[in-house]
Amino acid sequence: MSFHAPIRAIGEKDLVAPKSSFRSITEAVSRVSETPAPKGWWIAFLTALSFTGVLGLAVGYLFWRGIGVWGNNSPVAWAWDITNFVWWVGIGHAGTLISAVLFLFRQKWRTSINRFAEAMTIFAVICALLFPGIHVGRVWHAYYLFPIPNQMGAWPNFKSPLLWDVFAVSTYFTVSLLFWYVGLIPDFATLRDRAKNATRRFSYGFLALGWRGSNRHWQTYERAYMILAALSTPLVLSVHSVVSFDFATSVEPGWHTTIFPPYFVAGAVFSGFAMVMTLLLIARAVFKLTDLVTMTHIELMNKIMLATGTLVGYAYAMEFFIAWYSGNQYERYVFINRATGPYAWAYWIMITCNVISPQLFWSKRLRTNIPLSFVVSIFINIGMWFERFVIIVTSLHRDFVPSSWGYFHPTLIDIGTYLGSLGLFFTLFLLFLRWVPMIAIAELKSVLPEASPHHGEHQDGASEEHGTPALAAEGN
Repeated sequence: MSFHAPIRAIGEKDLVAPKSSFRSITEAVSRVSETPAPKGWWIAFLTALSFTGVLGLAVGYLFWRGIGVWGNNSPVAWAWDITNFVWWVGIGHAGTLISAVLFLFRQKWRTSINRFAEAMTIFAVICALLFPGIHVGRVWHAYYLFPIPNQMGAWPNFKSPLLWDVFAVSTYFTVSLLFWYVGLIPDFATLRDRAKNATRRFSYGFLALGWRGSNRHWQTYERAYMILAALSTPLVLSVHSVVSFDFATSVEPGWHTTIFPPYFVAGAVFSGFAMVMTLLLIARAVFKLTDLVTMTHIELMNKIMLATGTLVGYAYAMEFFIAWYSGNQYERYVFINRATGPYAWAYWIMITCNVISPQLFWSKRLRTNIPLSFVVSIFINIGMWFERFVIIVTSLHRDFVPSSWGYFHPTLIDIGTYLGSLGLFFTLFLLFLRWVPMIAIAELKSVLPEASPHHGEHQDGASEEHGTPALAAEGN
């Protein structure tokens, strides 16, 4: 199956501006890495880098003093550490959905946004992997999480969902990284051939793995891309389902519920699309990519956020219903406490951001409003963080015995670690924007009429043999 298969997609005629051509797409994407970085990029990069330094200081102090520097207490043993872990893993979910699932369903509107989403997946999972490593306390023994021989002769407990996290997230990271890199190979070759100095030519040539755009190269590439997409697709469902097992397999009221796996998956896709929207709208405006990222892409993404936000709202309602229907007084109390107890403020922020704000997208006029889309995406990112906070902290802060009740207060180290993880994410993402094609050049060209194997009269991009598989096949 090739990129140029004749598939009819929703709004396909609006996926690029009518004036777009092979050459204009290459120029628009390549100029970002070929021209000096604008002043705004440097300001954003240095700001993000300074927050990454805060992360280093916070984690270094944590290693020196221990996890007692966090605000965790006796009833709230898990707090911001696991909240941040689940939040970051969820943000990385949209990348695999956009890249793998939509590719298998031949949805061509993914071509302008999949590279953003894939990069975001890689960087979000890197931030997520930070937290399981530091929350174990004795970080120098973190390798015990892996089934490798060690001097104690101790093997991990394979019945523990925390170990399942290690396997699920590391597999997700590995497959996503391979999928991202394979998709980049033709675009690296384009940058290699356009390079004006030896350093850039060597660097991009090394990453392009000798790509020449021949018919054989394209056949091998498409086969590898298809295999990786097929491997990635089950991960959309499995990874966050496994993360939800951290809670669902326990006997803690508010956690042990069978709705958690699908509920967590819907929430992960929801938050992931919101982060893609946030980053995409900024890059679209800064780098003037309005011809390549059109209103059709924004509207379709808003529709997906509306659908997943509605699913999340349904899950919130079902939690209350099942708690009442179960007849379990402890289960009922946990959910009443969420909505009316000391953390009611967090619960209602979650409801407002995750359930109410996406409902604006029932209106086409609001779905195509750029400022509103940006604001709602920010609200969703905030609301999904509060969702994880509410699930974890409000289920723990009041134990079965009132003498064990407590209240969690984050410390400066909690706040610094979280802000630092944001700094690490944006540092990596800004470097990606600067040196890697942020839009899949070869895949986006496949949307143009010239990419059709039956469109022989258009030869304006024939000199760019890396452009599309159809064009490469004709040239061979």
